Amino acid sequence: MRASCILTLLFLVVHTAGAQQAASDTTSKPNGKSTYLVVYKPGPKWISGKPLAEQPLGEHGRYMASLYSKGDLKIAGPFTDGSGGALVVNASDEAAAKSIVMKDPAVVSGVFVYELHPWGLVDWESLIKK
Repeated sequence: MRASCILTLLFLVVHTAGAQQAASDTTSKPNGKSTYLVVYKPGPKWISGKPLAEQPLGEHGRYMASLYSKGDLKIAGPFTDGSGGALVVNASDEAAAKSIVMKDPAVVSGVFVYELHPWGLVDWESLIKK
């Protein structure tokens, strides 16, 4: 029984360390950029009672397209419950990621407020193969 517990604990420690290593390996990209998650929520200029589709977000959409074409934006989209949205950007550091978000017309205008989080992505494919 004791040997089984020790083996289980050892297994958990090894796999947790592997997941942490995989997270740190994938956070730093070969191009020297890190991954950041941005969560958008309605800001002070959000038009109350109007769904996301009726908010003044045309310039925001064009800005997202420009980020995508430059390779800074990886994925983005609205929450299906209409409460905001999220995006994943790659930037050299947190200051650069914040600069990207602060230039977003929806943030500048106050339609959105945001949360910025450095995000350590786990390479699950590599972990599964081990």
